[in-house]
Amino acid sequence: MPARARLGPGLPGHLQRGPAAHAARLLLDAALQWKAGRFVVAGPQYPAVVRWPSNVERVAHLPPPAHADFYRAQRFSLYVTRADRVLAGYSPGVRLFEAAACGVPIISDVWNGLESVFVPGEEILLARTAKDVLGHLRELSEADRLALGAKARARVLAEHTEAHRALAVEEYAREASRASATGTPVDGFIVQR
Repeated sequence: MPARARLGPGLPGHLQRGPAAHAARLLLDAALQWKAGRFVVAGPQYPAVVRWPSNVERVAHLPPPAHADFYRAQRFSLYVTRADRVLAGYSPGVRLFEAAACGVPIISDVWNGLESVFVPGEEILLARTAKDVLGHLRELSEADRLALGAKARARVLAEHTEAHRALAVEEYAREASRASATGTPVDGFIVQR
């Protein structure tokens, strides 16, 4: 993605039916209501029937090596949770962590378990409506915007890297092995050999 002026919120990923389709309207409705704003949507799986407002730049494909530059070019990243993740709860997607690791402030739709990953209002902003999105875009001071992105980045680096996930998997395996040897339940399940 070529270098450019800082963009308004970007939305990586794809539009789906159900709750995520409603949440994706956060960006479209915000763009329609704020003609002076600049927005960008990246990803190949958006339906051809979507009519993008003229202030929304469309990037059909964003290869993984370009993700960091994409995030850093944004003033905010709008994270929209996939429908299956909304239903499951506690299931953040990788794009959430990518954006935070780049230090870009995130505006997210609301889903169960989000507060276990980031502290709302301190490390991430929440939006249920386009009005919420526009409020964050227009009312957050530059200092607060930068602080929000820095706090989310610090949280990801402290708790949500691949090294942290590997350690957690190893601990789960040790716990299951101990439970198997003793026949004790692990999270309500009895592990048997």
